[in-house]
Amino acid sequence: MPIMPKLLAYTDGACSGNPGPGGWGALLQAVKDGSTLKERELCGGEADTTNNRMELSAAINVLTTLERPSTITIVTDSSYVKDGITKWIHGWKRNGWRTAAKKPVKNEDLWRALDQALERHTVTWEWVKGHAGHEENERADELARQGMAPFKENR
Repeated sequence: MPIMPKLLAYTDGACSGNPGPGGWGALLQAVKDGSTLKERELCGGEADTTNNRMELSAAINVLTTLERPSTITIVTDSSYVKDGITKWIHGWKRNGWRTAAKKPVKNEDLWRALDQALERHTVTWEWVKGHAGHEENERADELARQGMAPFKENR
């Protein structure tokens, strides 16, 4: 049986002001034997948002873009996203989307969308330090800024 390419997604969010105009970006790669076979860039934005919402939007858009159930590694520089989806979400769901302090979960709509998008995929989450020279993370950051640009210009 041939070895399938590994799918990787590098995601990032950006905001000019928090809240303010924001953007999300993602670099998808199919990698086999250490070589990138295929790349796809995604980006988008909103006029009035937060950095955390854009970080979540990047991951959601990666998963909803995949046409069939996939095994993918999502690399994010957001500990909020990584910890939220791998640790905190289980308690939130158990507590009716309330935090341990009994307060409503911030960005519940996006957490629910991410949780639903995960249902058909096998996802591994990795954290990488942002703005530290990691080539693919820097490209995701550029895409997030590109996604934000049209909303920033209209202010």
